[in-house]
Amino acid sequence: QVQLVESGGGSVQAGGSLRLSCTVSGGTFNRLNLGWFRQAPGTERQLVAVSRWPGSQYFADFVKGRFTISRDSAKDTVFLQMNSLKPEDTAIYVCAATTDPLALIPQRYTYWGQGTQVSISS
Repeated sequence: QVQLVESGGGSVQAGGSLRLSCTVSGGTFNRLNLGWFRQAPGTERQLVAVSRWPGSQYFADFVKGRFTISRDSAKDTVFLQMNSLKPEDTAIYVCAATTDPLALIPQRYTYWGQGTQVSISS
């Protein structure tokens, strides 16, 4: 059973940066497509970024140029570096994993972490 554990959330002012981590266990890391989603209260879950195996990436338009995604196979961890944060980035950020090559909608993901809160003040 694949398990995902996120860390790195917190509270920062607008313009600041945070780095989220998601450590994967119980699966073959190098076969997984790993996505970051976010959900703010009263809104639908949004796809933020995807790191596909072996190397392509996807970013939602609202984070392009501000967020980057990377993976460390030695640590079975995927990172989401978030720069130039805005108040509208406030949400719970959740890491998810799938072997589905599409990996662009939540329904394609099999495994989910618990999430980490990101709060951006103006």
